[in-house]
Amino acid sequence: MSDRVPGFPTLLNSLSRLSCQAILTAAVLVSGLVGASAQPSPPPTPVPEATRANAGTLGIISGGADGTYIRIAADLANVLDGEDLRILPIIGRGSLQNLRDIMFLRGVDIGIVQMDAREQLKAEGLQDNAVRRLRFITRLYNEEVHIIANREITDIRQLDGKKVNIDKAGSGTNLTSRLIFDKLGIKPDVTTFDQASSYAKLKSGEIQAAVYVAGRPVRAIAEFQTEGRFHLLPIPFEGEIAESYFPARFANNDYPQLVDTDKPVETLAVGSLLAVFNWPENSDRYNRVRRFVNAFFSRFDEFLQGGRHPKWKEVNLSADVPGWERVRPAQEWLDRMAAASNSPAQVQSFESFMNSRGISVSAEQRDTLFREFLTWQSDRQNDRPRTQRRTSRQE
Repeated sequence: MSDRVPGFPTLLNSLSRLSCQAILTAAVLVSGLVGASAQPSPPPTPVPEATRANAGTLGIISGGADGTYIRIAADLANVLDGEDLRILPIIGRGSLQNLRDIMFLRGVDIGIVQMDAREQLKAEGLQDNAVRRLRFITRLYNEEVHIIANREITDIRQLDGKKVNIDKAGSGTNLTSRLIFDKLGIKPDVTTFDQASSYAKLKSGEIQAAVYVAGRPVRAIAEFQTEGRFHLLPIPFEGEIAESYFPARFANNDYPQLVDTDKPVETLAVGSLLAVFNWPENSDRYNRVRRFVNAFFSRFDEFLQGGRHPKWKEVNLSADVPGWERVRPAQEWLDRMAAASNSPAQVQSFESFMNSRGISVSAEQRDTLFREFLTWQSDRQNDRPRTQRRTSRQE
């Protein structure tokens, strides 16, 4: 693990001319990890290039090429890729398959999934394993249920007996569509074409509606050429629906061709999250997840900047997810931040050093530096036992 705090060089280049070494010195002085009598660390052992290249690689299974998941995964790669961490976004087949891939597929460390996806695992006999092995890092955003239909269809109950595409088996859209139709007592004649094919079949009249669950705005839906024949169908928020989903709304500025001006469309939304496998503590893959968590949480402000998907603004890192347990590195990071906010002495020491060096930044930027310092400090503490064990074996 490098002693360099993730994000410091980039942030400092834009905030001041102070070198990265000065900030690291600040972290060392505040943490008290290095005293006057500390012994120098032994030189690192050279490692083969292939080992080095793979050590920080982390695969994130997302969704289809036109959906929101892949754009979120791309944002993660664009922001977090660096010397010690490389994010590999993977196109996936949807939430349910993503859960299976997290549990069983090599190279998949993290997945973006819908909160209701585990319900289907009960029918597959995997529920016990899922409860034991699956964890979450953070809740993400709500995904809206889009139902594109002919304008002649004005009520979702009119889809009873009609051909409705619900995406491929294993996708989150397929799962959520079945659950919603079941809760509303509607029995459409479902098809399972991929999303791109469903739009062509809508225009040809082969199907009467198509469902897609994804965070708005969805590029493929926004670019769907309707010729005035189609619209987004409202979904009532009632009965059992209210127990599992959230109310949501589409406006004209979301989809100008599918939503009339001044006539918003009421719909439903389902929460999404970052899911992980519960690897043994201090194993290689556990440490990869820990490295990702520290980088992601400490640099989260960068996901709120221009050019990122607007759904990042809905994310609350500390929000709980009913029925899910947070993975340990994420919970530990949140606990450290909570403890730091209640530790005036530590905060004051860091502030004093910043002021003594003439580093002039905003309060928000100063908070970001302090969070990165806490992450750096934690990484050093986690690395120390392994270094001591290696030294003991050498002796």
